[in-house]
Amino acid sequence: MAPKAVVLVSGGLDSAVTAAEAVARGFEVHALSVHYGQRHDAEIEAARAIAASVGCATHREISVDLASFGGSSLTDPLEVLPLDRPAEAISRGIPSTYVPARNTVLLSLALSLAEALGARDLFLGVNSVDFSGYPDCRPAFLEAFERLASVATKAGVEGEPFRVHAPLVLLRKSEIVLRGRELGVDLALTRSCYDLDRAGRACGHCDSCGIRRRGFEEAGVPDPTDYQ
Repeated sequence: MAPKAVVLVSGGLDSAVTAAEAVARGFEVHALSVHYGQRHDAEIEAARAIAASVGCATHREISVDLASFGGSSLTDPLEVLPLDRPAEAISRGIPSTYVPARNTVLLSLALSLAEALGARDLFLGVNSVDFSGYPDCRPAFLEAFERLASVATKAGVEGEPFRVHAPLVLLRKSEIVLRGRELGVDLALTRSCYDLDRAGRACGHCDSCGIRRRGFEEAGVPDPTDYQ
């Protein structure tokens, strides 16, 4: 019987490739997507399509209203900034799109689901190479959360440790694009933009759009993104 794993699927490129990677490694994948008060529903719609496309066993959606706390242009009625930054500037500092403690919250939900399912493996599509400088996308965060899981759960204290997998954490975006192609991921299903319009089209100017566009260019793969 295949071991179970919980994979956080946001609808973006990285989480789609991560889900496919977990399937390829032989896990029975249970996808989890979170409505956290983000600006648009298009990424959740994308997550549904991705979970079905890559072969997840189940897909759950849960709501947590981080927008009621505020503190981010992804949840507040604020302009998404900065825009049109060169690649060398994107990882400097922490931009307005950082959602306070988001990945800690999301991984905690994934941990709860994993323990309920009897799974001991969590997958998260974070990246610390071509990224916007978020502190909760770094290996140090993932290692700390894994230690937390070992003391914060019944399974952990009874000697069944949890493993946090981030297979893309040290890859360039171009390498992620190529790995997605190798795994047969339909990259056109994914949504990466911080400021999608009502039709689900990408803005083409935010950090995430810039990283994504350069990733496809460097990989030599046609970009399937529908830009405004």
